[in-house]
Amino acid sequence: MEEQITDYLHFLTIERGLSQNTRKSYERDLERYLIFLKEQKVTEWQAVDRFIVVQFLQLLQEEGKAAATITRMVTSLRRFHQFLRQERFTDHDPMQHIDSPKKVQKLPDTLSLSEVEKLIETPDTKEILGIRDRAILEVMYATGLRVSELIGLKLNDLHLSMGLLQTLGKGDKERIVPLGDMAIQWIECYLDEARPLLTAKHPEEVHLFVNNHGLGLSRQGIWKNLKALVRKAGIHKNVTPHTLRHSFATHLLENGADLRTVQELLGHADISTTQIYTHITKKRMTEVYKQHFPRA
Repeated sequence: MEEQITDYLHFLTIERGLSQNTRKSYERDLERYLIFLKEQKVTEWQAVDRFIVVQFLQLLQEEGKAAATITRMVTSLRRFHQFLRQERFTDHDPMQHIDSPKKVQKLPDTLSLSEVEKLIETPDTKEILGIRDRAILEVMYATGLRVSELIGLKLNDLHLSMGLLQTLGKGDKERIVPLGDMAIQWIECYLDEARPLLTAKHPEEVHLFVNNHGLGLSRQGIWKNLKALVRKAGIHKNVTPHTLRHSFATHLLENGADLRTVQELLGHADISTTQIYTHITKKRMTEVYKQHFPRA
């Protein structure tokens, strides 16, 4: 796969006559893309489809990349995949139906409280994997963890007696996140009734959430599983793991939490990142004003 990237960079320099700086920009983007593909066990360009590209762009969003960075990345990938098809390295273009850069930056739909409850209650908890899925959904909504933080959770990150868990966020920054009673209840149920059976062949596995082979879940595994549960729940929205994170933050603010608290819970290094939710606090401020000011 590296060979095709080298060919493309050569094409940009010789045939397109791009400057060294522009070429370097493309090179950095494609190197980042290739790292992601290898993490997903993709070994040939022909195997790259729209689903994989969308996951990659979602990852960039979760990492807090600037809008301009993601816009540039979309452009880089679009031109590179066109090159692959033109040179017959592939017979399809996974970028063909990718949303425009503007849409890539749009926040996912936020679920209503009733939709969250419907989704969380969807897994069949009479089944081992249903218990696991219920625990995963409870934790995602109760903590607002990024999907990378969720799959990175280890058994020793849990402090259930104190109602807390610790996680390693962006920049390897550790934070402590509170857990609600329902999340604790389902984690305990999962640890008692499901995880020991799932990890029977891999008792040394340290990750909290595991797949049906008893090994740590992947980002792609969480993504696909959530999509299936959303369909089963009959929710007609574009729901991703990040949607539950946004729902967590939105519902906190709608019920009176302040922006600084939400910043800490989400693990945002800068309050400016959390200010995407300012419209929620303004809406609540207006409602409180109308409710309590005598001449409103």
